[in-house]
Amino acid sequence: MVLYSTPYSSTCLHFLDGLSWSLVFPCYWLLDRLLASCVPTSLEKRQRSQDPCSFLTLCVLISVPLYLLLFLASLPFALLGFIIWAPLQAVRQPYLSLLEDCGPSSAGPGGAGTGEWRPQGRSFCFCSANVCLLPDSLARFNNLSNTHRRALEVGKRIRNGASRPQIKIYIDSPTNTSISAASFSSLATGFRRTSSLDQRPDQTHTTNGPAETEQHRASVDCPLHTSGVQISISAPEPDPQEEDTAETGNHREAGGDTGSMTASRESLARYHACDGGIGISSNNTLSHVPRTSIFKRPGRKRRHGDETFDHEVSAFFPANLDFMALQEVFDHGATSRLRRQLHRYFPYVLSDVGRYGWRGCCSRFKFLNSGLLLASRYPILDARFECYPNGRGEDALAAKGALFAKVHVGTSHQEQRVVGYITCTHLHAIEGDAAVRCEQLDLLLQWGAEFRQSSCQSPEGEKVLEDLVAFDVILGDLNFDNCSSEDKLEQQHALFTQYKDPCRLGPGEDKPWALGTLLDPSGLYDEDASSPESLQKVMENEDGRKEYLVFPPSKNQCPGGSQKGRKIPLKGNGRRIDYILYSDEGLQPDWKLDIEEFSFVTQLAGLTDHLSVAARLAVSTGEEEP
Repeated sequence: MVLYSTPYSSTCLHFLDGLSWSLVFPCYWLLDRLLASCVPTSLEKRQRSQDPCSFLTLCVLISVPLYLLLFLASLPFALLGFIIWAPLQAVRQPYLSLLEDCGPSSAGPGGAGTGEWRPQGRSFCFCSANVCLLPDSLARFNNLSNTHRRALEVGKRIRNGASRPQIKIYIDSPTNTSISAASFSSLATGFRRTSSLDQRPDQTHTTNGPAETEQHRASVDCPLHTSGVQISISAPEPDPQEEDTAETGNHREAGGDTGSMTASRESLARYHACDGGIGISSNNTLSHVPRTSIFKRPGRKRRHGDETFDHEVSAFFPANLDFMALQEVFDHGATSRLRRQLHRYFPYVLSDVGRYGWRGCCSRFKFLNSGLLLASRYPILDARFECYPNGRGEDALAAKGALFAKVHVGTSHQEQRVVGYITCTHLHAIEGDAAVRCEQLDLLLQWGAEFRQSSCQSPEGEKVLEDLVAFDVILGDLNFDNCSSEDKLEQQHALFTQYKDPCRLGPGEDKPWALGTLLDPSGLYDEDASSPESLQKVMENEDGRKEYLVFPPSKNQCPGGSQKGRKIPLKGNGRRIDYILYSDEGLQPDWKLDIEEFSFVTQLAGLTDHLSVAARLAVSTGEEEP
């Protein structure tokens, strides 16, 4: 399968597309700014109420007539450009792949090699997030603004969280739990046991030559300290690339969210010594005398009852994140900024996914693409996009669908490729359209089966060994939860018989620790919820969750109304509409797929109206290390 790296197959078509967009863009931008001026966010309303004669109010009064005048002047050129652009969409590729090397190493700064598959298996980390990167005027209906700035910051936070230092703890005695409070997403404790990072492909950074590589390995495989506990931190090399002047300017104009812009980096810098109990050598290895909670925790891992895995609310994305699925990456300029940031950690990115115009979906014209983006540390072998044909209302204006990808994660001793299947999707959003979503789920299962079957077929005349499947995962915003009575039809869908939901007990009932992922837009700029650390604290508190999460609608609550300050009984812990589902069907007979940990991530606080979800899945083969 050939992955598409350009939107068109010929230079001529690419030129015509650029020409048409240059004619359309001024009108599009002016219309976006005109509508954005009329839809203020709660933060802007607060600023205007505090100073009615402020500079911001004056700018709005002057800019609205100016935008309207220029918009009308640009309409003829936009119409001409649209006449050129619309027919071109019939031959446009359904996605763009960014697969070039993103550093001196062929694997890139965050790249994972596809070396020999180890008998004991490996673990892989997945994450899904709805980032609401709509055109600015549309994002404001979700109380969000500055789409391009948010896209840049979203990419930075994901990259900073995923590339933060790796921590390993070695405990000589299973009864020594003085370090267990120092929870970290890449940390595991146990009797002479290392974290799942040891079962991950080797990462070789060749920026400064072999000496640096040896030093990096030495910091990971450290000897056990005489005290019985050894902590090893191996931090990735900082990215030498700096933002251009324009991007820096956007970063500085963050407004009220400036304090949380570099939350990941600043929070990691707070990991310091207490009372001289810790020493840091030049090679990033820490020798530690056992103490109580020496780190500021990013999230406290817990385990309920017979639960076989840890779960937490974390202020950081998991370290060594392998796969990132994003939804609502609609705006073209925001997509470019986000893709550049992610590509500094993920060598393989599929973006600009979906179809415009009339082709491939239905009779409704598509003004927006699917909004899906998939970033991977492992090579992408094959990909396919399918558009849902049954969108209704405003949802039909976007080419919502499913992106299927096949990734290469290793090679067995018998020279068989070990692969994984990832599906990224975003379902119909309008409330009350349960039948539409169920039909889309039917198509999702059908298309997934067809993709797996077609991708494993070898070219005619060639004999190749059959691929070994390590995992099959679905990531995305399904726009229904497992507690609302209005979503009963979706809750009982066959999807949940083929795929497992780590947060679900059964139809209509989530596990006690599961949280909603949809935030109340009215509270996005509150001090208690505008930074990763503060939102983490809120989500760990029941009263905080009631204040800032959207809950299933109640008979005593007006639809669409704000939930702040309500006293009515609430069911569950909020509307959980973002999912990570996995299936062990189709794996090798002796292989098993289990979840190691699950996280609700608050690192995008202030940038989107969703919590992110992350899960680490372990693939065990039933074999022993030779």
